[in-house]
Amino acid sequence: MRGWKMVSGLLVLLFTASTSFAAGFRLPEAGAKAMGMGFAFTAQADDPSAIYFNPAGLTQLTGQNVMLGLTYVKENGAEYNGTTPVDAIAAQKSETQKTLNFYIPNAYYTYTTKDGYISYGVGIFSPFGLGQEYNNENNDSIFRNQITKIDLKTIVVNPTIAFKVNDVLSLGFGIDYMWGQAKLAKTPWNPNLGGNIYNLDLKADGDAWGYNFGVLLKATENLRIGANYRSAFNLELKDGDVTLANINSTGVPALGGGSVSQVFFGGKSSFSTNGNATIYLPATFALGASYTMGKLTMNADADWTFWHSFASLPISFQAHRPPVLVDSNAPKEWKDVCAVRLGAEYRVIDPLSLRAGFVYDPSPVPAGTMGPELPDANRRNYMVGAGYKIGPVTIDGAFMYIDKFDRKVNNQNNATLTGFNGTWGGGENAWLASLDVGYKF
Repeated sequence: MRGWKMVSGLLVLLFTASTSFAAGFRLPEAGAKAMGMGFAFTAQADDPSAIYFNPAGLTQLTGQNVMLGLTYVKENGAEYNGTTPVDAIAAQKSETQKTLNFYIPNAYYTYTTKDGYISYGVGIFSPFGLGQEYNNENNDSIFRNQITKIDLKTIVVNPTIAFKVNDVLSLGFGIDYMWGQAKLAKTPWNPNLGGNIYNLDLKADGDAWGYNFGVLLKATENLRIGANYRSAFNLELKDGDVTLANINSTGVPALGGGSVSQVFFGGKSSFSTNGNATIYLPATFALGASYTMGKLTMNADADWTFWHSFASLPISFQAHRPPVLVDSNAPKEWKDVCAVRLGAEYRVIDPLSLRAGFVYDPSPVPAGTMGPELPDANRRNYMVGAGYKIGPVTIDGAFMYIDKFDRKVNNQNNATLTGFNGTWGGGENAWLASLDVGYKF
């Protein structure tokens, strides 16, 4: 187990930063060929990324295959205009998210026996991620009491085996080991305690296990039907480092003239403890069809994400200083959603293929519990891609544009100092470029 943690952690540190590129904070960017076709790949699944998209598709490969890839992401921050429950509560304010640049990796190895009836392999990819930062941090952000920065990274190692039952049916199965790391920063605020109470930073990591399975049915010579299920993960982040800095030292009447620092932390300006959190990551299920007519293949997928598992976000601390440092269990109550994915591939000549795709991706985040850590909205995704073969080498590339809708939310609660009343918009979108290089032995 320790070895898996070290390998997974190293991959995360070297290659990834996080954000959300499907609705919620799911990351389907596990293969450039699939991206170029709108991730409508469940019934095609004919390259090593089948380990992620449908393991039953591995039986379509021959020999040994290695594929390495990277997706570059440029996310433009959204602008918020409205009110928040800090400072002048009724005043109109604005805040802009930072523009972020980062990478999402994938790596696969597969082997198919000479008779073609058994395939196995291992995949490494990042199925979930969330990153958010605001241009105004810590003491100045209008969201500081709720969040100033959040970063969730995950990496999954997925050993997989697939069986060709007959010329019509293939089945695939896998075990998933997930390593994850979360960072969170915020500045709790209370006007009765002198305003900003302290700057909190939390960093924790943990792991979880899951499983996946897929089915591929060749209904006719031209028609394939595929299904892929991935289980939920309960990612337990344990014994994380929690640091409080700049603890408020201003005396206030509510504390009998004393300060937060004096009354709760013995006059210290900083304080450290440990913290735990559990993130309930959702199961997913995709059902797809793929139809080939000569040089053209057309795909369609319905892709469900069962976000009802993300009902709350519990965070606990080893040391407590009520009411300024207490455990929390923020309600989320996210809803299940189904994305519609469409894609096509045209094989121009033997080594060259051109691709295009479109996705409509609804948001699982209800207005009543939406927070500044993920001001999510429905989105439309547009993709193009190409593939080229040079002997045993395959090169696949894809570009993707995410157009996120504006969203108005009114959930500000001045008693609990959470939520906001306003509109998110101002050009939040993202550009992605993906490149995979494969080699067949």
